Amino acid sequence: MKTVNMHEAKTHLSKLVEAATNGEPFVIAKAGKPLVKVVMIESEPVKRTGFLKGQVDAPEDFDNMFADDIRTMFEGQDV
Repeated sequence: MKTVNMHEAKTHLSKLVEAATNGEPFVIAKAGKPLVKVVMIESEPVKRTGFLKGQVDAPEDFDNMFADDIRTMFEGQDV
């Protein structure tokens, strides 16, 4: 594992963080003494599609609800 001193870490932080996100953790040291280990945070991606499945009911005509009213508002005439 790569060890860098504090000054080098400040100077090259963007590159070091990019390397850490690519699976190359590193240690930051001060006066040769290791202080912190920098690793990528691994978390499960949030699944959004279908997250309310079975919890919300929509009417069968949801896609066409109020279509006549909306058409009247845009066209300015009674249907």
